[in-house]
Amino acid sequence: MTLKGKTVFVTGASSGIGAATALAFAAEGARLLLAARRMDKLAAVAETALKSGAEAIHTFSLDVRDRKAVKKSIEKLPAEWAAIDVLVNNAGLSRGLDKLYQGNIDDWDEMIDTNVKGLLYVTRAVVPGMVERGRGHVINLGSVAGEMTYPNGAVYCASKAAERAINDGLRMDVLGTPIRVTSVDPGMVETEFSLVRFHGDAERAAKVYQNIKPLASEDVAEVIVWAANQPEHVNIARVVLTTVHQANVMLFHRTA
Repeated sequence: MTLKGKTVFVTGASSGIGAATALAFAAEGARLLLAARRMDKLAAVAETALKSGAEAIHTFSLDVRDRKAVKKSIEKLPAEWAAIDVLVNNAGLSRGLDKLYQGNIDDWDEMIDTNVKGLLYVTRAVVPGMVERGRGHVINLGSVAGEMTYPNGAVYCASKAAERAINDGLRMDVLGTPIRVTSVDPGMVETEFSLVRFHGDAERAAKVYQNIKPLASEDVAEVIVWAANQPEHVNIARVVLTTVHQANVMLFHRTA
C-alpha cells in the first residue's frame, strides 16, 4: 500500500509523537491534516513537513476536549480535505503523580477529558465518513500504562486502559467494513510528557530519563507509519514497544 496522496489527520501534532508522526507521513508523500492547540509550534511542524515531502498540508487549531469544536471543525473542513484516509488519535497527556486519595481533581478532569472523551469525540466525528466511503484506518495512541497500573498513576493508567477498550470496541463495531483499527502502545518515550505531567518542573521531569535510553518520538512514528503501510486486508490490532531498558511500567534498568 502506498501512502502517497493519502489524507492523514494527526491530532496533537505540534510536538512529540504527534510532530514526529506528521514528519514520518510527510516523508511518504501524504497529505497532512494537522491539529493542535499551539498554533505557533504547529506552524513550525507544518513548514518542516512540507520540506520533508508532504504533498499538501492543512492546519487548524483544535482542543479535542471541546466536543462542539471537534464536530464543527470536521464538518467545516474544505472539500479537498474532508475524505480522511488515516486518523491518528495522538492528542493526550498525563498530569500529576500523586496517591489517588491525594490527587488533584483538575488534573483528573484534564486527563479524562483529553485521553478518553477527546478520543471519542474525534473518532465519532471522523469514522462515519470512513465507513461511508468504504476506506480508512484509525490509529490510536495507547500506552503500556493501559496494561498495568503503577503507583500514583491510577487515573492516567485508567485513561489508557479506556483507550485500549475503545480501540478494541471500535474494531468490532466496524467489522464487515474495510476500516482498520490499530492501537500503538509505547513505553517510556522522551518527549514533553514528563514536563507536562509535572506542570513544567524541568528538573523533576529530567530525572525520569536519567541513566536510561528511552524511546524517541521517531521510534513510535515509524511504527505508526508501518502499521498504516500494510496491505489493505491486513489489520495490525496492537503494537507494544518499549526501550530494551524497560520490561513493564515499573521495571527499568538504569545504568550507574
